[in-house]
Amino acid sequence: MNDLSPLHAVLSARAPALQAEGAAGQHRGCPLSELRDRLRRAGLRPTRQRLSLGWLLFGKGDRHLTAEMLYDEAMRAKVPVSLATVYNTLHQFTEAGLLRQLALDGSKAYFDTNPSEHHHFFLEDEGQVLDMPDCGITVDSLPNPPAGMEIAGVEVIVRLRRRP
Repeated sequence: MNDLSPLHAVLSARAPALQAEGAAGQHRGCPLSELRDRLRRAGLRPTRQRLSLGWLLFGKGDRHLTAEMLYDEAMRAKVPVSLATVYNTLHQFTEAGLLRQLALDGSKAYFDTNPSEHHHFFLEDEGQVLDMPDCGITVDSLPNPPAGMEIAGVEVIVRLRRRP
């Protein structure tokens, strides 16, 4: 069996969308090569598992997902990875700056494929995360950090639930 068979299966599932991108003149090269380069620039070796999971993560645009959600996608795409490997890869991608981890729900971590600073809505009933439109939110009166520390960033999460 070819070592890259699972990756080829993932790429084949995305082929119609890639052809549409190419027809629209937006496709700039081999997406797999671009992903390899992205991983290398982030200081990560582009292993088969990182490429397969990276393709699933970044091939669908900006989104928010848990390790379990990515694991389910990998199983549907016939990518042979364990849940532990998915967790490890997500944490490696986060440490490399490719993802942003969001602490929204005490029982699970969400990962954002858009690592830039922005704020979120969290739909508590559905467990869904949405990017908040840039509407000029300001946070005033932050406390002074402890000695020797500096504020690295401020994240606003607005929790929403449906009215009864």
